[in-house]
Amino acid sequence: MKTSNLKITSLAFIAIVSLSIHCYAQQGSASVNQDKKITTLLDIRKDMNKNENATDRYKIQIYNGNRSGAYAAQEEFNSKFKDWSPTVVYEQPNFKTWAGNFRTRLEADKALKEIKQKFSSAFIFKPKK
Repeated sequence: MKTSNLKITSLAFIAIVSLSIHCYAQQGSASVNQDKKITTLLDIRKDMNKNENATDRYKIQIYNGNRSGAYAAQEEFNSKFKDWSPTVVYEQPNFKTWAGNFRTRLEADKALKEIKQKFSSAFIFKPKK
């Protein structure tokens, strides 16, 4: 009696497992209907964002001084912060290390709060160029 119950239970288990494998297979397709102008707008936005030297953008200055110090600050910044790329700029008579390219003052303020933990003399400005 026990062997027949065990056989029936085993067969039932195998049947349930094999049926459940076939039940999970699903096929489907999705189609996206969007206006063709959206692609054009996205391309225009990409072009606008490529303009790294826009004068209406905010930057954060993290160093002002000699050349070796500017490049050292750039390397240190690169190792600590991956989100904002620093650049070294020469404005007579000093070298300056600038980070970020922020569209709004709010974005720059958020970044400055984080950057000030490592570079206490950092500040936000708008380049004149």
